[in-house]
Order: sequence, then C-alpha cells, then structure tokens
Amino acid sequence: MQNANRPPVGEHTLTLTDRSTATVTGVEDVDCFNEQIVVLRTPLGALTISGEGLNISQLSLGDGRLIVEGEIAAIEYAQRKKQPGGFLGRLFS
Repeated sequence: MQNANRPPVGEHTLTLTDRSTATVTGVEDVDCFNEQIVVLRTPLGALTISGEGLNISQLSLGDGRLIVEGEIAAIEYAQRKKQPGGFLGRLFS
C-alpha cells in the first residue's frame, strides 16, 4: 500500500522557495550534511545543496521527504556515469 503523500517509486521532485527552503521528495538517503552542504541520494542520482546556515528541518526517509532551510546558494546533481567504452567500445564488443 502506497502512502498518499509519498511520490511513486522512482519519482523525485524539488521545490525551492525564496532561496531559503528546499523541499525534496524521492529522497533515498542522506550521505552527509553540515551548515554549508547537504548531499543526498535520489532516483536521479546524488543531489548537493550548498549555502550558509543550512539546517535539515524535516527528514522522513519512510516518506522520502526532506526539507532544508537556510541561505541556499546552489543546487547541483552529480553527473551520471557514462557507459564504459563509449560508442566504439560497444560497437566492437
């Protein structure tokens, strides 16, 4: 049974309000956090929120929901890894 507030598996949303509150759904885990950085895992890969005075005001891994408050300067997804070998590697394998 799926929780009505939880997004479907694999779905991920990010809402930024006034550069002071980031609401993230689809959170799988929080890798690290402090007042300058929050790194978390989502279905789309690692997500890094950086800024000053960051605070995780709400975290529910059961619902996959996280709220970060503070002065948010940047939000960045880690680049996904490419398949090894590229086109020629796949062509000749």
